[in-house]
Amino acid sequence: MYAQRSVRPHSASVRPQQALVAIVYANEAYPQSTFERIVENCRRRGLRMAGVLQHPVCSDTAGHCDVVLEELTTGVRTDLFEDRGSGARGCRLDVAALAEVNGQVARSLDSDPEILILNKFGKVEAEGRGLLDLVAIAVDRGILVVIGVPIRNLKAWRNFAGGMSVEFSSDPSEVADWLNRSFPVAVAQSPEPASC
Repeated sequence: MYAQRSVRPHSASVRPQQALVAIVYANEAYPQSTFERIVENCRRRGLRMAGVLQHPVCSDTAGHCDVVLEELTTGVRTDLFEDRGSGARGCRLDVAALAEVNGQVARSLDSDPEILILNKFGKVEAEGRGLLDLVAIAVDRGILVVIGVPIRNLKAWRNFAGGMSVEFSSDPSEVADWLNRSFPVAVAQSPEPASC
């Protein structure tokens, strides 16, 4: 589904109509390359961004992948999971690390970004915690929010968003088309030849 909105020229003082944008993906199939392309595309356009980019860190010895979050304005990377040893069971999410990232991103919202990119509406967010306060701050300030939503959490996302969300698949071309409509790039025109 595509957002229906008028295309406005990008400038520091003009933003697209505020929206929550959910990148919906299959469970356990995080669209890493899609989010990397979104960030790259935003940087190419000169957009002021806030948020995080997720990076997988896989260990052959542990047999699983952890997640490092890169805060987009500073580049600071934070490990999101605790190393509790090979015999540990249960959730290894480091809640203190998530709170630290939350604080970093909240501070970056003071720089008036045009877009907030969050990696995931995960289990913690579906329970009403995690990075959700950042979404609320962004909505209040009219900042466009892009967030990944696994299918298992789609119902909880829809309940949270209350009809304010536009949903896209993780197809990079679909997201690129949306960015083109939301933040069009001005086309440079050749100067008129001088008349004699």
